[in-house]
Amino acid sequence: MELGLKGKVALVTGSSRGIGRGIALGLAEHGCDLMLTARDVKALEDVAQAIRAKQGKSAVRALDLREPSAAQTLVEAVRHEFGGLDILVNNAGSTKRGDFFALSDADWQDGYALKFFAHVRLARAAWPLLKERRGALVAIGGTSGRKPEKQFTIGSSVNAAVAAFTKCLADLGKQDGVRVNCIHPSLVETERQWRRIRAEVERTGEPEAKIRAQFCREAGLIRYGTVEDVADFVSFIVSSRATWLHGATLDLDGGEIPVL
Repeated sequence: MELGLKGKVALVTGSSRGIGRGIALGLAEHGCDLMLTARDVKALEDVAQAIRAKQGKSAVRALDLREPSAAQTLVEAVRHEFGGLDILVNNAGSTKRGDFFALSDADWQDGYALKFFAHVRLARAAWPLLKERRGALVAIGGTSGRKPEKQFTIGSSVNAAVAAFTKCLADLGKQDGVRVNCIHPSLVETERQWRRIRAEVERTGEPEAKIRAQFCREAGLIRYGTVEDVADFVSFIVSSRATWLHGATLDLDGGEIPVL
């Protein structure tokens, strides 16, 4: 399916690994030019090299988006390298799991700093460029925002906030011609999930396959997601094939969320 993405410029945060890396590579497959950003410059260069192997164009900026000035710096880099912006994927951010009573104020502040306030600042800084090209913004949240749990109080709260903020941007987008949507992925096979699996294997002594099946069963999934699942979905959402999709919060969850 031709998605009409060739020559579009995309900025993907957290693009050095995991879901962000997969989204960046997926958009490159469809002909997008990429601005890559994360804190790990070596990992970013590896992604950039993979994009160049696909004959794509990319640029790299290693930044900590917790810093208030980072968003504007990044958007100016996009303007300098590519002259404009068509697609923003706000993906960066992870939050700490654990007993609510053991989580500190610093844990909460860090969770919101990267996965919420960085999204806010970057959307604000990039909005004029997106408006100019009638572009698209996608925020990556997580199903914990729809199904809160006691061991993920920070993540559940942040992902719900991301979805609410994205709804507000979608309302603004109707006025300014920017399409805005939010995706809540469930468990995706990334290094973060592998760490959880390995830790449980070490704790219980059970085989990895049994632990993986257990995690899927407990979450109510038909299977783990892959970064390609998310990348393909994002590529469609920001494409010319989905121009009527606006203001949606979409569960990409393998059946995890059982309610309407």
